[in-house]
Amino acid sequence: MNLYEHTIVARQDTSPAQIKSLTEKYSKIIEKNDGKIVQKEEWGLLNLAYSIKKNKKGIYMHFKIKGAGNIIAELEKNEAIDKNLLRYMTVKVKKFDLKEKYFQKKDENEKKRV
Repeated sequence: MNLYEHTIVARQDTSPAQIKSLTEKYSKIIEKNDGKIVQKEEWGLLNLAYSIKKNKKGIYMHFKIKGAGNIIAELEKNEAIDKNLLRYMTVKVKKFDLKEKYFQKKDENEKKRV
């Protein structure tokens, strides 16, 4: 089994209901192709480094997937035709970092310590 980290960037004007349906849609594709989602994260609305299709911000979703390579091919085939998505990226990794939450908001107490 291969390990993948898959990130999707949706348009900034996508509603929360549409985001939920996108997440469910791609989760079902992964599970249908005998893959396993180890972790799902919604990073929320973040600034883009450059404008993509006249959007300056995007809603990020991140999946940690365990499975075969055909899962990624099927995912990317479906994502290429989805009008709500701006970009997607898949990276093959050797192991997952499940402890660190890179885009989680920090408490006020933690900000004062730093």
